[in-house]
Amino acid sequence: MLPYLCSLYGIFLKIGLFTIGGGYAMIPLMEREIITRHGWLTAAEFLDIVAVAEVTPGPLAINAATFIGYRLGGFGGAMLASLGVITPSLVILLLFGNFLMQLILDPCAERFLKGLRPALIALISVAVITLGRAALVDLTTALIAAGLFVIGIFCPRLNPLYLIVMGALLGLLFYPY
Repeated sequence: MLPYLCSLYGIFLKIGLFTIGGGYAMIPLMEREIITRHGWLTAAEFLDIVAVAEVTPGPLAINAATFIGYRLGGFGGAMLASLGVITPSLVILLLFGNFLMQLILDPCAERFLKGLRPALIALISVAVITLGRAALVDLTTALIAAGLFVIGIFCPRLNPLYLIVMGALLGLLFYPY
């Protein structure tokens, strides 16, 4: 069990280290490592964890790491996965916090970030497509997703929590079993 838990820490350390852009950008790497490479979860299980991580207070990446770690290794797995995903950010901020704040003001850094934004959009799009394949299992789920998407587009000030609650209520309505 111990080597398994250490590999769980290492995988989430790598996810935290090599993913720029936050939780949504981490989803494709999490999926590749947890589902494709190691086969620890099915796509449906992963999608359920991401959905719960999204509605739970706190950052998506840490919540997902915690839930995946717990699912795979209990309390110890949750702790190691969570520590793994936050370690790179914590170390970078502690060592380079002041330097990073000054660097952000540099014109070269501004150009770097402008180039980085489209890459983040691409990563998030990959996550949407990947999760969509697992979530849109029939016409009803596709219609629910499309309807909530339209509401989100036309009501940009609407709190996303309302969309999540609407989706949950529609799921209870159309899938009562």
